[in-house]
Amino acid sequence: MRRTLIFAALVAINFLAVLAAGCPQSAGDGLTVELLNVSYDPTRDFYREFNALFAESYGRKTGKIVKVDQSHGGSGKQARSVIMGLEADVVTLALAFDIDAIADHNLMAKDWLGKLPDNSAPFTSTIVFLVRSGNSKAIKDWDDLVKPGVEVITPNPKTSGGARWNFLAAWGYARKKLGDDGKARDFVTELFKHVPVLGTGARDSTTTFVKNEKGDVLLAWENEAQLCLREFPGKYEIVTPSLSILAEPSVAVVDKVAKRHGNEEAARAYLEFLYTEEAQELAAKHGYRPRSDTTLKKHAEKFPKLELLTIDGDFGGWAKAQKEFFAEGGVFDQITTKK
Repeated sequence: MRRTLIFAALVAINFLAVLAAGCPQSAGDGLTVELLNVSYDPTRDFYREFNALFAESYGRKTGKIVKVDQSHGGSGKQARSVIMGLEADVVTLALAFDIDAIADHNLMAKDWLGKLPDNSAPFTSTIVFLVRSGNSKAIKDWDDLVKPGVEVITPNPKTSGGARWNFLAAWGYARKKLGDDGKARDFVTELFKHVPVLGTGARDSTTTFVKNEKGDVLLAWENEAQLCLREFPGKYEIVTPSLSILAEPSVAVVDKVAKRHGNEEAARAYLEFLYTEEAQELAAKHGYRPRSDTTLKKHAEKFPKLELLTIDGDFGGWAKAQKEFFAEGGVFDQITTKK
């Protein structure tokens, strides 16, 4: 086995789950390619189908047998797992900052963001509200989340990339409507008083809302909300707020690991295949907004138009936003300490 490092307690459970699924091995015969994709929570179903498509396509072109193992969890937690030794050939995480953290530990090129089109984000998403059928609390926009008696389910920004998008979307809405960062801070402080429990990742919070039936509204990736509609017809509704944020899930080859495994070519091909029309169709099927204009137009009814904030234009980029809001002692720590 290639993974022999002793992991910290924070990543031990995740690591053992990957071991149970089967660790990529060096095939030795030159005919087998084994990749590990370390991803964030809600991509499980998409990559399960995508991996089969890629294996068939790459195998047809090269004559090789392809096996792709997956690891899923909160995006920040997944990044730390890779930094601490989880041997990902590729990472497909919720936001660029988490991949930057891996690059900062010299596991990949610092300029990874420019290696693929569209800031190395082959599809996008946004943040919407999932409510129970009938929407008994009449939730229509961000203001409604802080009404008396409304319970909001969202993950922890310390471990979840989706939670950081949630937080910034709420902050940006309040800043635009109320006029300044001070009032935005007050709004988000109040919002988190309505959050009874913080999950470690987006899927964890979905489980809290859907299976444990806790809360009145789930702040969710659009694709995760659409998955709930498909799996539980008639039980839930999606509310699209007036303003949200452009979420760009990023992908990259972990150069140092892929090179050690002899998987560089296959790892690059794996990520490049995400931009093919076949993969873009699959992304749309699973509720992600395709980068392909052709594919997006075909599925326009699934993706309502709305005003979208951007991480660079509205928050000065991920490095600035992370330091201000989510680092130790940052805004999130300050407002939840007072909760």
